[in-house]
Amino acid sequence: MENKHLCHKAELPRLNRVIGQLEGIKKMIDEQRYCPEILIQLKAVRSAIISVEKNILSTHLEKCVADSFDNKNAAQEKIAEIKELFNKLQH
Repeated sequence: MENKHLCHKAELPRLNRVIGQLEGIKKMIDEQRYCPEILIQLKAVRSAIISVEKNILSTHLEKCVADSFDNKNAAQEKIAEIKELFNKLQH
């Protein structure tokens, strides 16, 4: 099994938009904008980050985890890794 990590560069434009949104939120706070306006923008950032997270997880499952099924020990390691990952992502 190859130990090369997948490329997730396709997610960079979305992350750059998130960075821009966060800068906008900082500006809104500096300008003392109305709380609900700030909260709506924070929710948009959270949603965008969750979308990136789902895309990376999906790719990991489809490629890294699926490829490990050719080797029983590797498959067991990936299953344990996924269980631990789900626990971390829930908190």
